Amino acid sequence: MKTIKWGIIGCGKIANKFASDLSTLTNTTLQAVASRDQKRATVFAKKHNANIAYNSYEALAQDNAIDAVYIATPHSFHASHTILCLTNKKAVLCEKPFAMNANEVEQMISTAKKNDTLLMEALWTYFLPQYKYVLELLESEKYGKLNKVVADFGFYLPYNLNNRLFLKEVGGGSLLDIGIYTVFAALTSLGTPEEIKATANFFENGADKDCTIHFTYKNAIATLYSSIAKETKTEAIFVCDDATITINTRFHEPSSVTISNESSTEIIDFSEETIGYKHEIIHFNQLIRNEKKESDVMTFKFSSQLIALLDQIRTLIGLEYS
Repeated sequence: MKTIKWGIIGCGKIANKFASDLSTLTNTTLQAVASRDQKRATVFAKKHNANIAYNSYEALAQDNAIDAVYIATPHSFHASHTILCLTNKKAVLCEKPFAMNANEVEQMISTAKKNDTLLMEALWTYFLPQYKYVLELLESEKYGKLNKVVADFGFYLPYNLNNRLFLKEVGGGSLLDIGIYTVFAALTSLGTPEEIKATANFFENGADKDCTIHFTYKNAIATLYSSIAKETKTEAIFVCDDATITINTRFHEPSSVTISNESSTEIIDFSEETIGYKHEIIHFNQLIRNEKKESDVMTFKFSSQLIALLDQIRTLIGLEYS
């Protein structure tokens, strides 16, 4: 099996998690990492056994030994860094949110097609065994029709403008960073809503502190909440005719699933030894080996639908980025 040689752009927290899982896979190596800070790149490369540490994203994109690039920079750089790599014929796995808005996502997809090069949004939850299991249950209608989705994602961080999560100019705030997971839960299970309502509270710099979203469908509803100022259970609950299916805390990462009704409760454990990023890496590696240019799971259409919903929500709550 072809060994896939990876590059990573950005050396932050999520890149460290990704690199840790990457190291657990066979026929997969970390060829290079890049940061604008050479010291940071060198430390990261040593920690994760990368062959090369670049202080230039352009240098990594031009490295002919690299098959795939994982982009883990702040949201506002996703489009430019993705396009840089695609134009250098590098397959790109770009961290969620794919970009800041639908226009940027369209540019990324257009560039991928123009260069006949693989591109996929890295929303790892889609590939986790527990999430796939729940989607299969819902699709089979084993417990009847799905009537309601309730999903939340919240944690408390003290307000700090040295933390990118609070920086509006790079896409900081609850919606794009963690609210996307709740919107994802509704979109994957119920599809695109007929009506959207949303409200939000904001920090003094204009970044959204929290966001409450209501989706209305013909025969179902979704209630979604995200916050970087308050701890929540971080569960995804799917209410069907004959049972309630809950992906327990924290639903976006390896967890457990509870299926309950009036007569019984069943808990299925999906915890694992790795962080959980390996599943999307395995999928992406196989796409490369099969010479695919688009994922059959995280499709361009799905990523476009997801960012379109986020754009609509931002309009409703009055959140604008420069």
